[in-house]
Amino acid sequence: MSTNTFTAADSRPELEDLLGENEWTQLARKHWNKHTKTRKVKPDVIKKEIWDVLENEGFQFRSLLILESLHLLENYLWPGYNENSTNHHVLLIALIATVKNRENLPVWDTFSDDAERFSSVFRRVLSMSLDSHLSVVIRTHILSFLIGAFQSLDNGFIRKECAPLVSISIWQNLSSEAARERKFEQHAQLKKVWRTAAKRYDSGDEASQAKLRFDRAWLYSMLLDFIGRLQESSSENTVYCERFLEFLTDLESQLPTRRYVTTLVKDLNLLALIRLSPTFNGEENGLFCDLFVLLRQFVNFPVDDNTGIQYTQVQSYEEHCARLARLQRASLKNFKEKLTILALSNYAAIEKRTELEAHLGSLSDKELADLSGLLGFRTKYPPSAKVEVGRDLLMEILLSSHERRRTFRESVRDLSILPTEAALYEPTLLRNEHYDGSKSLAIPKLNLQYLSVGDFLWRSFVLYRCESFFEIRKDMEEAIKRLQPQHTQLPNSVRFDGFSRMAIPISKPAILEAAPPRVGGDKPAFVRAEIGLDVSRLAESVRREWESLRQDDVVYLLAVDPIDSSRDLANGHAIHASSRDFGLRALRAAEVERVLDEDGRVIREMPDGETNGYIRRPRLRRLIVKLDAVAWQVDTKRKAEGKPDIYESLNVVVRRKGRENNFKKVLETIRNLALSDIPVPGWLQEVFLGFGDPSSATYTKLPNSLNQLDFRDTFLDWQHLVETLPDSVIETTTSQEPSIKPPYVLDGILPGSLEPPRPSKKRRRDGSELSQPMRKSIKVSTYQPPNNGPYPTDAPKVNQVRFTQTQVEAIMSGTQPGLTVIVGPPGTGKTDVATQIINNIYHDFPTQRTLLIAHSNQALNQLFQKITQLDIDERHLLRLGHGEEDLETDVSYSKHGRVESFLDNRGHYLAEVSRLAANVEAPGAHGNSCETAGYFNSVYIVPAWSKFWDTANAAETSIPNITTSFPFHQYFSDAPQPLFPPEASREQVLDIARGCQKHIERIFTELEDIRPFEILRTSRDKANYLLIKEARIIAMTSTHAAIRRQEIADLGFHYDNVIMEEAAQITEIENFIPLALQNPKDDELPLQRVVLCGDHLQNSPIVQNLAFRQFANLEQSLFLRFVRLGVPTINLDHQGRARPSIAELYKWRYPKLENLPNVLTETEYLLANAGFRHEYQFIDVPDYKGTGESQPTPHYFQNLGEAEYAVAMYQYMRLLGYPASKISILTTYAGQRALIRDVLGHRCAKNRLFGLPRIVTTVDKYQGEQNDYVILSLVRTTRVGYLRDIRRLTVALSRARLGLYILGRRSVFETCYELRQAFVHLFERSNQLLLRTGEIFPTDRLLGDEVEPTEMAGVEHLGQYVFVITKAKMDSLKAGGMPLPVIEETPEVMRVDEEDDGEGPVEDGVEEEEEKYGQGEDVIDVT
Repeated sequence: MSTNTFTAADSRPELEDLLGENEWTQLARKHWNKHTKTRKVKPDVIKKEIWDVLENEGFQFRSLLILESLHLLENYLWPGYNENSTNHHVLLIALIATVKNRENLPVWDTFSDDAERFSSVFRRVLSMSLDSHLSVVIRTHILSFLIGAFQSLDNGFIRKECAPLVSISIWQNLSSEAARERKFEQHAQLKKVWRTAAKRYDSGDEASQAKLRFDRAWLYSMLLDFIGRLQESSSENTVYCERFLEFLTDLESQLPTRRYVTTLVKDLNLLALIRLSPTFNGEENGLFCDLFVLLRQFVNFPVDDNTGIQYTQVQSYEEHCARLARLQRASLKNFKEKLTILALSNYAAIEKRTELEAHLGSLSDKELADLSGLLGFRTKYPPSAKVEVGRDLLMEILLSSHERRRTFRESVRDLSILPTEAALYEPTLLRNEHYDGSKSLAIPKLNLQYLSVGDFLWRSFVLYRCESFFEIRKDMEEAIKRLQPQHTQLPNSVRFDGFSRMAIPISKPAILEAAPPRVGGDKPAFVRAEIGLDVSRLAESVRREWESLRQDDVVYLLAVDPIDSSRDLANGHAIHASSRDFGLRALRAAEVERVLDEDGRVIREMPDGETNGYIRRPRLRRLIVKLDAVAWQVDTKRKAEGKPDIYESLNVVVRRKGRENNFKKVLETIRNLALSDIPVPGWLQEVFLGFGDPSSATYTKLPNSLNQLDFRDTFLDWQHLVETLPDSVIETTTSQEPSIKPPYVLDGILPGSLEPPRPSKKRRRDGSELSQPMRKSIKVSTYQPPNNGPYPTDAPKVNQVRFTQTQVEAIMSGTQPGLTVIVGPPGTGKTDVATQIINNIYHDFPTQRTLLIAHSNQALNQLFQKITQLDIDERHLLRLGHGEEDLETDVSYSKHGRVESFLDNRGHYLAEVSRLAANVEAPGAHGNSCETAGYFNSVYIVPAWSKFWDTANAAETSIPNITTSFPFHQYFSDAPQPLFPPEASREQVLDIARGCQKHIERIFTELEDIRPFEILRTSRDKANYLLIKEARIIAMTSTHAAIRRQEIADLGFHYDNVIMEEAAQITEIENFIPLALQNPKDDELPLQRVVLCGDHLQNSPIVQNLAFRQFANLEQSLFLRFVRLGVPTINLDHQGRARPSIAELYKWRYPKLENLPNVLTETEYLLANAGFRHEYQFIDVPDYKGTGESQPTPHYFQNLGEAEYAVAMYQYMRLLGYPASKISILTTYAGQRALIRDVLGHRCAKNRLFGLPRIVTTVDKYQGEQNDYVILSLVRTTRVGYLRDIRRLTVALSRARLGLYILGRRSVFETCYELRQAFVHLFERSNQLLLRTGEIFPTDRLLGDEVEPTEMAGVEHLGQYVFVITKAKMDSLKAGGMPLPVIEETPEVMRVDEEDDGEGPVEDGVEEEEEKYGQGEDVIDVT
């Protein structure tokens, strides 16, 4: 029996495996895929036909995958389980559950319907995990099942089973009572917990006591078994030991599971035993050694296991010194003759392993044992552990316990950020690249909980670095492959026969300067070099890409040798033991300082090069770069030792796309945060780490919550207010409630304001009243909004959205201090909610500043554009990053755009000052500057207003006298007249005057704000002042925040609130960094509010590498983790995007999702789609010319039949009159996107009857977008592929408003258990496209009208029909003498798949590929 070693990619079952006549499909049809409700499980079938077959083939993963895909667990094993089921039945449940977990599929939902039966299964699995009669392979699978369970403690029924296994009762297994008492002395409350556990045991019956005895002994028994296995050396045993280290690391990495486990692990001296074991010292067991290092990191993590408080560096060192002091005292008291020097030495002299070993070496074996016993270390083990307590073990115990330990901060500080060939090809990274789930990995996981903020930052740093280096290595290998290095006749010379737009061959770089180290440093301050680029043969577009390199961009200098073309491939990339296997002898990173032309001029300052109409072709460009100083120092030492100079052999420079090459700045940001002990706001700390009450950060639990708030224009009218607060008693000061108009101020909005229910008219038959819940009492008041001035532009912008009850709940929570998590299903208006929250905060808290964060420029711009439509002064808005130019606004909101706007406004307002001066006949140049304007205001304007109000407020002054005494008639002569209507009352006249005063005051307030821009000299100073002083709403992408964090914080940037859009699409570290863009005040970040808007049931963050995505859980967002932790969420529950029938396709993911009135009543939702029988349909596309899906290069999937069908449908819709801008074509793979674009380019781009659709892109990139009509190509014809992740399918089905047409292979998707609820509605209709002929767009046919459809038999049939219509339309146009229509322009702002601002991450689906058009496929013109 052997473990599975082949890759998961090679083992994927295809359609034939699930529908064919192999043994597994026949077994499934016979026993569990029959259409019967009751399926009796037969033990013989379990044992002989399933278990024995699997066992004989060594539990091949392919067979397990087929059984999982055939729904063995859901349809047979779990429904048929009972207490009398066999052990093989239980083992199969564990095996299939492990397969699902390995495939990142929902596992525990299957068992959630019966927690009692699951408990039975789990207890039996625990028992079998200790069964020595089971093979190592089986026990490894059981261990994998348990690892999955302990990683899913957010499920209550799993937590109930796992918690007793790591409770304080396991301390029964400590070496002595004294060891336990020492722990009790450290924390007095532990003794209470211990006594409570003892009482529970004493009060239980015999069965309960037996269960408790098993629970407290299970982990101890597992540890002893593991210790015994460390002495064996078989490969199967090594795999088990690796899994066990992963299991222990998982326990140690979360506080609830490590709280008592760490004490037991240390009591057993486990780390010392592992380090001395044959398994650890075997040369072939590198993974095991790396896993040990990871486990040691967590076991020794500086955190109080009881309180969860991380020790500071000082506290950690004091604890270390205390251990040494205890050793010195024991040495001096008991071994004075031999250890006097040790006892009298300072700590620094004995904290290193070598020095300490030298001191202890003088002791005999018995003395070492005595010293260990005196210090409280275990020196005796049960026979089952197979441990011989000898000198080596005792010495290792003493050394490992007292040596100075490397902290997580030191490991973060010492890890390189810039790559070298050695860093890119570390064995750990290579293992990550070829991960298939069959083995553990020595990388930290992002868990449900963290030990501390520092722990979270350390894990994030390690994982982000690994992911970045993985991507860099892929890009370097791709560039080398494209360059095709070849041997030449000259020694040490390479010829490049190929071409890559991302790489240029170079001669060796010229070293210009190596600056001496800075004070306290040991590496050069910088090393400057010059690289010559021959650009004479480059196309102009490629040359400009090289010329557009920006300062601090990272480029890569490679020493490349010819490579052997016969190497093996895996996943499209070569499997290498080292960089030289791919021809990469050396790699050094460098940062660009500037790009020069051949004459030494900076490229950005050059003229266009045109002289008398002739453009001189550039030949040379020079890159001035800063080399990696750390690598330079190492290389210099190597050179001094007589080794070759690496820089002499560098012959290629490689660049990467801007949006993929921000890793250095992001890593620097994470490292700086990890080293700085950045705190989380106190009110958010426990929730962020995953401890305590999940609701403790919501406003209802915070002491600074507000019981009264002004909701301004949130409510449109009184009826709206009453409708959205149905559980509250609404009270007001007036009896005429409906006549009260907004804005509304609500008092008593906190939960404590409850009043008894009013007497009910309904009574029970016995005469008693029906009980009613207590209802919150809210007092509502209103006020007259201030008059802003007499001009139409002075009128405030007012919200027009009639928010639903849950939307109002979200707005109320977001306006309050604390944490708000808003779950927004597709089309539920979470952006409108976020906008209103921002508006309320802006007006209610005028001194606070708000930071807006989104994953993409697209989402951020959508949010920002809605903000600009509200009553928010544009001078307080700022948009950072390169996506600002895509904003559909009349003014620029970038830093420099805002500065220019301020200066433009300056001229306008100073002209107004001059008009005011003319009004009051004040001599002088008062409109010359902001300073003179301020003087003019204080000398002339303020006294004039004071005089007027003295007159106006006098009781004897009549209305005519008030209007006559008004001092600014001349100034307001251009306002709508009459300024004071003759019929106006006294109060109305005074209100108009107050509005005029506010208008004038605003002029001088604006000028006062503009005044610093007169004084500041440089553009940089003006922009920075704008950021830290003037702007109150600042928007940026999460990537921009990560890149610029240090720069922004150093400016003294301060903000009070963070609102994140698309929070579920942002990785957890990118969620965290925006919370820490400012420096702490009084050791705490001064945040008041954190609002997260997103949808965890749609796409997660995109992580390319399978190991980091599935094993390390790097795709976890803070939003998803909060949901899993049980943080209260506000779930928006009314959608207003799609037809109700289309919303039904994904409503099963959101059981409470309802429809807004607009989708039920508006005409466009009631009418049918012209030319189509149905508003949505799944079209089964067979093989086209004998071919279904194809894969020109690894992971680059295409389907020509579906591409042709999609384009033919688009042509058909255009011929009927559908606007191109209303049609989007989506697909699940980038290869198909490229193919569809090819077909469109061939057939539609230059044809004015068709043009191009609004966009052709992947599903992943279209999240957050929508269009009226969507054509969706699913591509795969052999297996479901990554669409089995139902989050992606949810996105795909929810992009269309009025029409959704899906192209796919029915037989593939109807076999998928996870997708069955989505496809059940689709498969109720015909598999062939049904058209309604004779209609043009738009139609007046209602959606439910019965019509006689025309069925399209396939793509050829549809193509021929399109050809006939095209010919008829062309003939009609020619006969009528009408010109062809103008090609419709596609709005550039909607091209969400174009490159971002150079700061966004790659997000193109699980497999991101370089765009290749066609890939050698023929584009067939079916017309």
